[in-house]
Amino acid sequence: MAKHNDLGKEGEELAVAWFKDKDYQILHCNWRHSHYEVDIIANRNNILHFIEVKARRSKTFGYPEESVGKKKIKNLMNAAEEFLIQFPEWKRIQFNVLSILLKKDNKHEYFLIEDISL
Repeated sequence: MAKHNDLGKEGEELAVAWFKDKDYQILHCNWRHSHYEVDIIANRNNILHFIEVKARRSKTFGYPEESVGKKKIKNLMNAAEEFLIQFPEWKRIQFNVLSILLKKDNKHEYFLIEDISL
């Protein structure tokens, strides 16, 4: 497996643990439809959260969240639209980005950007 795939998997595993610690109920990881994918779909306080996770090992090329562009957000929203067609019971939704800067000392930096939109 390529290093960037390992990093992505590690970031998503850390994200799941981080969200569980914050009382989110994880419903799906890597939910896919067609060519769309959502890293994490979670419930907290009856709000359905569609979460993009970005992880990096350094800030050499910027913070992880800086790599989430309009196209990625649009894809996240398109995936959410399909999810809601399949599971229409959800009335409130939110789009989030969790940025994780992985540190060698395991004191990772987490930065949650909530309720993003275009």
